[in-house]
Amino acid sequence: MKENIGKVVKVSGPLVVAEGIPDAKMYEMVYVSDKKLFGEIIEIKGGRSSIQVYEDTSGVGPGDAVYSTGLPLSVELGPGLIGSIYDGVQRPLDVLKDKYGDFIVRGSYEPALNRDKKWHFVPVAKKGDTVKSGDVLGEVQETLAVKHKILVPIGIEGKVLSIVKEGDYTVREIIASIGTENGKKDVAMFQKWPVRIGRPYLRKLPPERPLITGQRVIDAFFPIAKGGTACVPGPFGSGKTVIQHQLSKWSDADIIIFIGCGERGNEMTDVLMEFPELKDPRTGRPLMERTILIANTSNMPVAAREASVFTGITIGEYYRDMGYSVALMADSTSRWAEAMREMSGRLEEMPGEEGYPAYLASRISSFYERAGRVIVLGSKEKEATLSVIGAVSPPGGDLSDPVVQATLRTVRVFWSLDAQLAYARHFPSIHWLRSYSLYADSLKDFYKKEMGEDWIEMRTEAMRILRREAELQEMVRLVGIDALSPSDRLVMETARSIREDFLQQNAFMEEDTFTSLKKQYRMMRLIYLFNRLAKDALSKGVELDKIIDLPIRVDISRAKLIPENNLEKFDDIEKKMRETFESLVKEVQNG
Repeated sequence: MKENIGKVVKVSGPLVVAEGIPDAKMYEMVYVSDKKLFGEIIEIKGGRSSIQVYEDTSGVGPGDAVYSTGLPLSVELGPGLIGSIYDGVQRPLDVLKDKYGDFIVRGSYEPALNRDKKWHFVPVAKKGDTVKSGDVLGEVQETLAVKHKILVPIGIEGKVLSIVKEGDYTVREIIASIGTENGKKDVAMFQKWPVRIGRPYLRKLPPERPLITGQRVIDAFFPIAKGGTACVPGPFGSGKTVIQHQLSKWSDADIIIFIGCGERGNEMTDVLMEFPELKDPRTGRPLMERTILIANTSNMPVAAREASVFTGITIGEYYRDMGYSVALMADSTSRWAEAMREMSGRLEEMPGEEGYPAYLASRISSFYERAGRVIVLGSKEKEATLSVIGAVSPPGGDLSDPVVQATLRTVRVFWSLDAQLAYARHFPSIHWLRSYSLYADSLKDFYKKEMGEDWIEMRTEAMRILRREAELQEMVRLVGIDALSPSDRLVMETARSIREDFLQQNAFMEEDTFTSLKKQYRMMRLIYLFNRLAKDALSKGVELDKIIDLPIRVDISRAKLIPENNLEKFDDIEKKMRETFESLVKEVQNG
């Protein structure tokens, strides 16, 4: 740390104004007062710097010193990230707990990565190799599920002058030296990167594959692409956390990053208690072996919420650069927006809608636009993805809230949660008529190949039936169901089957918590076939009540419990269904 010292002239909650900081720069990291409170310069006017302090500023007053570092707010990247639980500014919470107890002491600092732990390093590059930024120098088996690739730091390229032999090393030890145009550069196993600057890549690619989640309402109706962005808005108790837990456990991503941004303490506690207990369905081992948690609770200083989302996305980009598929869950970006509103008010900026700063939309965009499917840096072309799913908690579930609207202008998938569905124990509580996915068209080819040529037709028909049901429900409220025609009553019955037998899932039932694409296709085909055969039977004079009371409908509702390794049972149900309808029609014709 430099001995360049400024002086506090004003304190307003988490905002500290200082003067006399030599060579002050935007987003430079500083330490406020002799307590060494962690802060970041967010505005410079004349000789005064406004500092966003990430800790409680009680006791700080005019005349206190401000220490300049000359460095931007950065994260440490290297072996040891996986399985860690950090706060918003990447302090390891487990280490702080052992040292200080249950509450973080102001001004406390511990390095994000353990400096003394040894990691088994296996070199990949050799002495004399010409390497570029992003090339792999060696590998460390970080956990059983994750092989950590030690990359040539960004901005360095040249010839490998030396590289250590296979063995155990700490993250601080030099493992390679690279001769560059600007002289020799030593490389350790860890590096730092400023959180507000996206890590570079060669080029961005269009989305072509879905992030398969095993949640039927998402995969079938509103898919998110690998490298895509999604927004999950909903009121309190509508199931945002349930969905994010399911996606963390079941989505086909290699690395999971979960950011609790300004979450209630009890909700964050649930996450911290449950995640270490969750089993990874891929390996059968704890899910934490490929997960990083960033815990920022509502009783922590509000300014740290902004740091938490950028810390999380930077770590996500780091693992993306190794070639992994990364899924990042942020819960909830509304709390971050509230922190922006508070800081903007203290800076006396002109407010935008509902008091939020005028730059709300651009700041939210700067977070989501760092997602993508990209070709990463390096000599060999390597594809990787970073998908971002953000929960939004608008007051009272009001979707016209500025945070929801700013998010929807950026993301391409909207999963609208419905409190009434959640209260009716219908999970995932994504409303099928208010949600959308702008990836659906670009993923059509993938779905046709993986699920069958008739998949798009079945999905379209299912959505049409659900929309028609909503129209008919208005009529039923006015005149009763008996006033509907048999064909309209059949629509109501088929829609109920789609909702209860296909869209509703039980996260606590092994056969139902995850559904493969193949099984989703077979389940949808059962309902589609029933609807087609029922319409045909109606046109041939079969009474609707006989169709509704068919025992085969029980088989359709229980199809979700068919194990993934026994999908041939669907053939038996389809055969039985055809035979049942044939005998019904024969009865009428012979009648």
